[in-house]
Amino acid sequence: MEKQDDSDVENESLPETNNVSAPSRLIGTSTRKQPPPESAQSVRLRTFVISSFWVVVLLLGLPTWWWTTSIHRARLPLEEMLEWADGKACRPSFPLKIVVEAPFLSSNEARHLVRTTQHALDDLNEFSAHHLRLQLADIDLLSNDSRPVSKHKKSDTQQSESEDVALWVKLLPQDATGSPKAVLQSHSTTMDISYTPSQVPSTSSSSSPLANFIASRLQGLFAEEQAIIAYILTSQSIGHQSTMASTPQQTSATRDHRAGVRRTVHPELAARLERRMTRSLKYAPTYHITMSLFTPLASPSTWEIEEAFREYFEPLLSSISKISNFTVDTQVQLHATFSHSVQQPEYDEDIQKWTLREEDLSGFINAAEWPLSPSIGAGPTLNFVVYVPDPANTPLVVKGSQATSWLIPQWGGISILNSPNTVHDDAKLSSRLSKTAIQPALLTFSQQLLSFLGAPQSPASLPLQLRTLTRIRAASLLLSASATMGSLARLTVALPSIAIPETVSSGVEKSLLHLRGTCDALREGNFREALSKARIAEAEAEKGFFEKSMVGQVYFPDEHKVAVYLPLLGPVGVPLIMSALKELKRLRPKLTG
Repeated sequence: MEKQDDSDVENESLPETNNVSAPSRLIGTSTRKQPPPESAQSVRLRTFVISSFWVVVLLLGLPTWWWTTSIHRARLPLEEMLEWADGKACRPSFPLKIVVEAPFLSSNEARHLVRTTQHALDDLNEFSAHHLRLQLADIDLLSNDSRPVSKHKKSDTQQSESEDVALWVKLLPQDATGSPKAVLQSHSTTMDISYTPSQVPSTSSSSSPLANFIASRLQGLFAEEQAIIAYILTSQSIGHQSTMASTPQQTSATRDHRAGVRRTVHPELAARLERRMTRSLKYAPTYHITMSLFTPLASPSTWEIEEAFREYFEPLLSSISKISNFTVDTQVQLHATFSHSVQQPEYDEDIQKWTLREEDLSGFINAAEWPLSPSIGAGPTLNFVVYVPDPANTPLVVKGSQATSWLIPQWGGISILNSPNTVHDDAKLSSRLSKTAIQPALLTFSQQLLSFLGAPQSPASLPLQLRTLTRIRAASLLLSASATMGSLARLTVALPSIAIPETVSSGVEKSLLHLRGTCDALREGNFREALSKARIAEAEAEKGFFEKSMVGQVYFPDEHKVAVYLPLLGPVGVPLIMSALKELKRLRPKLTG
């Protein structure tokens, strides 16, 4: 009975336990445990913390980031720069002053002859930008002449006025009958014209054979210079049109001028000038010249290059010093063999000389073994090589033309010295190349140097060639600096994220100032001053375009900045933005109510 009572008690207790736990399990599943209510102080603290973060970000973080990462862009006169590039700011003009001396003519006859000749020149000229202006010589001009009129030293003003004169024309009477004659002096800027008294036009005549003769000679004298300048203007304008579409203002204001320039240059002459310009070097204020002696044997091992250089080459460099400066060094290389790509010289029975093939001339220089540096110093390097061949292969000439010298474009010149003036009585003396033996090579290098600088081949007067070179360089530098200004302006507009330091802005202002000065000097016929200002304008334009700080910013576009900033700002910005949205959601009922 006791066991049964115990079991009954246990059985009665089980339902009670089940009845109690079932309702509690249902309550736990139907309701979620809520966090304790947030106090007002906690809400204010949370709002204050979130607001503090945003205040720091907005008032301190963003200004600091903006100040440290903003790109400084100095102001540039973009419109003026583009006007120079389009040719609207300046149309180069080259008025060449030609002074006529007529000491044996009366004042009225001389003035009438000059006036008639000027009309004939204007009729012959087809290029208005380059024109000859005749002027009758007076006492002051005669005293400023570059020829030895006075033993007194000229002042700077007189020297400048003399340099502004492109040519002196001296009219001299002759006793013999016949047509007029013109003789150009090779070492001065003077042309003598001989005439008979019967050829002098009367003051009532409107034309004259003598005036036509003088005009035709003058036009022919400066024909090559006129063609070169017209070619430079044409090539620069075509090159600019290929990089930028023409604007309506450009087509209406500039197209006629460029068409007139193109008509001046004949297609065959343009092709010949293009080959010559390809051969010449780009203008530089300083060039470096390396003169080398190469021989396949052990002699000659020395040469009198210093004495020969001072006598035969240095006078030319002194004449060109107002256009460019030069530095010179020399070297001797023994046992200098040909390159393996060059065929060995062949003996020609017909001319009884050793010959080199023309196709081997470009590979004549053994660049792998011959110590010829392509660039020494700040400016371009010109290499002039004197090659003394093996006596067993002498005389050595180029097959076909039998030339002993040639040019390598943009590099230098080579001269083969077949008959060195050595002394064979003594072995030591025979190893030395004398000054007179080097003379032919140095004279050849002088002509090659003028070709590399872009000097014209005519007229046959070195002073006139150098003055022509001054005008050519002034024109090319003016157009080159203008084109660089346009490229810089277009680069600034195309890349808004590029930095423009103040140095670039000041350099652009300086370049534009000297461009205006160059254009004014050209119009006035002061070509020496024009070249000086054009050199500064070109240097400042190139310096601004190749500014290091500007080039470095090109490689950091906006896409790159986003890729850098997003991994850094994402983990910080998402919590701040989400917390701000929650606070705004909580405060919205209060703000709307």
